[in-house]
Amino acid sequence: MLLTYFEQVLDNILPDESNETYISDIFVRPLINALGFNQQEHFSEFKTGDGNVDFAARKNVNSDIFALSRINPYLLIEVKVRATVAGAKFNLSEGTPEYINTKEQMKKYLLASKCKTSQWGIITNSVHLQLFRRHGKVVFPATPSTLIKKDNINAIVCHIKNLIDNPPKALTICVYNNKGGVGKTTTTLNLAATLVQQGKRVLLIDFDPQQGDLSKSLGLQVGKVSLYDCLSDRDLNIHDTVQPFTVKFKSGKSFQLDVIPADPKLENFTQQDLATRIEKGSARLKDALKVFVYEYDYILIDCPTSWMFFSQSSLYACDVVLIPTKHNNLASLNNAAKVIKELVPEVNAARQDGGPIALPIFFNGESITLPQLKIANQEIETIISREFKASNFNLRPYFYPNYIKPDRNTEIFSLPNYAIVAGAAFDRVPAAFKHSTAYEYYFKLAKEYFIL
Repeated sequence: MLLTYFEQVLDNILPDESNETYISDIFVRPLINALGFNQQEHFSEFKTGDGNVDFAARKNVNSDIFALSRINPYLLIEVKVRATVAGAKFNLSEGTPEYINTKEQMKKYLLASKCKTSQWGIITNSVHLQLFRRHGKVVFPATPSTLIKKDNINAIVCHIKNLIDNPPKALTICVYNNKGGVGKTTTTLNLAATLVQQGKRVLLIDFDPQQGDLSKSLGLQVGKVSLYDCLSDRDLNIHDTVQPFTVKFKSGKSFQLDVIPADPKLENFTQQDLATRIEKGSARLKDALKVFVYEYDYILIDCPTSWMFFSQSSLYACDVVLIPTKHNNLASLNNAAKVIKELVPEVNAARQDGGPIALPIFFNGESITLPQLKIANQEIETIISREFKASNFNLRPYFYPNYIKPDRNTEIFSLPNYAIVAGAAFDRVPAAFKHSTAYEYYFKLAKEYFIL
């Protein structure tokens, strides 16, 4: 009945001049009900600790009635008008100024002090509707910003309900730059080792069969079932590809990383071979990993630099792209811009589900003097200006995430140079497991991007 109601609303009831109150009453409250929350499980004007969001919802737990306790929200909803007072349409389609501002508003709410239990956020003006997911410090689209129509509203609501009723556990991260020598594998390994020491369950995937550096650095080889076997044969169990890597300390404490090693068989195929042999091509890896998103806290993918099958598959499979750069390597900065402006949108267009997103860049493993930093900032400003003039694409939030007027903060997170990190490869143990200083460096990286 509710879904039939939505069809009628879209046909007859909501005019363009509808304000937030009217949209809330006629569209959003029934939406909340359709998503499975009753009258005692939601309320309006929730104080997030960083402004008021229009609605918050959570299932009641025993005697904890959410409408009364008003704590620990699960879902936030921000409502916008269909048109401004002046009559201009309030456009929530992706890329518009209204959309960008509303998306940032939702991100702010989801990360606010009273929303630490929130996992989902919805923005809507009853014309567009989009669901966002929060994992730790990361907020990213779980659906595209979809234009609501009579013939798709039922499917949209059912899809969102299924997601929030069955939330994935893992955040899937691809560490990538379209330029070599920036420390992708080192970052992947040590970030994983740090997250495990934080009590997280982590899966590492070496999807660079030509180099296989991640697998070699841990001394791991493919087992009886390889990743290629599972990509090409859906009947095989992908759990059989996982190899455990355990580090034991004298204190008796131990940590385990699960790893899918690089598969040398993949190196023997051309791009055309892979497209022929693997159903769905570069989309197949994402399908194969679906079972793991309910088992792990983090899935990290290491892939080659070149923009071919393996890197395309890795970006297709991930939620977010972490981009290491070098402050003294102009090519790494330009290629980071290419990843953000061209490659991620290319995958967005192919996936049609809102993902992945690019995270802000960071400087990886170099000591930086003030004169060097000044030169790097000049080059970054040139890149930002060039790309904005060329296509109106704003790279600034990806290079300077804290750049807010009037302060204009140009700080970029930086991992310092630490020789023992590179040397740890000879020990077959990530440096973050063996050396407290290395652990502290990568813990700061994890705190900067992922964990609260």
